[in-house]
Parts: sequence; structure tokens; C-alpha cells
Amino acid sequence: MRILKTSADVYLEEADELLDRGDTLQASEKYYKAAEEAIKILSGILLEDDIISEVRNKDWNTEIINKAVFKLSSILGKWIIESWGSAIALITVNLDAQQIKKYRESIVRLVQVADERFNRKIIERS
Repeated sequence: MRILKTSADVYLEEADELLDRGDTLQASEKYYKAAEEAIKILSGILLEDDIISEVRNKDWNTEIINKAVFKLSSILGKWIIESWGSAIALITVNLDAQQIKKYRESIVRLVQVADERFNRKIIERS
């Protein structure tokens, strides 16, 4: 079976490349986007009726993403809130490479869980 890459994976890879080149600002923004995409993926799978219907009416915005994070935490655990907090820190605070690497770990976990759920859903549908 082939594991499909998600948009969150693409952002994560881009962020890693930017961090390796020393572009901490751009890397931080890409890590945030990876986390945001992971939240959207998980919401589409686990919160279909609730959040997605709201997105259809208003599109994704900060309020809806934050609501999704809290709803996902009741399903997957409080670590989701911590991961989202890491993403927020990455785009709101000017961090050095070491600090970014620390926050990166919780973003990676979030993306991995989104990947697992996404690929599981694909398998169930086939």
C-alpha cells in the first residue's frame, strides 16, 4: 500500500528545508501552515458535520480553526492544543533555530496523526 502525502507534509518538508538554510522566519511560517493544514485534515475526517458545515458557510478563519482545535482535543487528547500553541508561537514570536526545532517536534506529531487518519480514511473508502 502506498501512503499518500498531504498538504501538511508538503509544508513540513518546505519548512525543514528553509530551517536547514537558516531562514528561520520563512521556516516558522511553513511550520505554522503545516499545523494549520493538519488541523483542517483532521477536522474533515473527525468533525465532518460540525466544523465542515460551518466552513462551507464562512470558510476557514481563526475562530473556526481554534474551535476545531478544541473539539479535536476532546477526541484525540489535550496534546492537540499544545501542538497548536507551538504553531501559534512560531508565527507570533521571533525564535532562533534551536527554539524552532523544539516547537517543530509537536508540529511533526500533529502532521503524522493527520497523515495516519487521512490514509486510514482512504483505505476505508477503497
